[in-house]
Amino acid sequence: MRTLISTAFISLDGVVEAPGGEPGYRNSGWTFKHVEFAPEAFEIKEREQREAAAILMGRVSYEAFSPVWPDMPEFADYRTMPKYVVSKTLTEDKLVSNWGETTILRSLDEVAGLKQTEGGPVIVHGSATLNHGLSDAGLIDRYHLLVFPLLLGAGKRLFSATDKDTQKLKLVEHEVYANGLQKQVFDVVR
Repeated sequence: MRTLISTAFISLDGVVEAPGGEPGYRNSGWTFKHVEFAPEAFEIKEREQREAAAILMGRVSYEAFSPVWPDMPEFADYRTMPKYVVSKTLTEDKLVSNWGETTILRSLDEVAGLKQTEGGPVIVHGSATLNHGLSDAGLIDRYHLLVFPLLLGAGKRLFSATDKDTQKLKLVEHEVYANGLQKQVFDVVR
């Protein structure tokens, strides 16, 4: 069974929207505008590329990443890695041709089926809405969070607001950097 890892840049108040500068959000690009860069804090991002066997994302994140990431040297390991996009509306003709094999999944049941296959970890990038569904369905096994010392107020949040039973997490890795950034890695306790 594969491990499903949700990875996110997240503000202290839980916002994950537009960390890299995506248009349409008031605080777009917040990860590099207000916090001094500390390269050691991003080691986990390099590790994710080495350890992941596939990428899972929602349609909106796919449409944001697919025109840019294939040509970025810092995401070179993702070029040939299998990609899965969860969408009810995306069609095959909208997939880019220069980013390796991409499969469209139409439901969370198909994601659950993917988790049952052989292979290494599947990493979820971006995809706030997808993260809500995955979490609510009990499909996320681990969280890789880079928590920024910022309060952004409004914006898409990583965690759903669904009224559900408490879900316990176990902190398995933690580090605080001089710029106030925190790395927090949690396993979901079943």
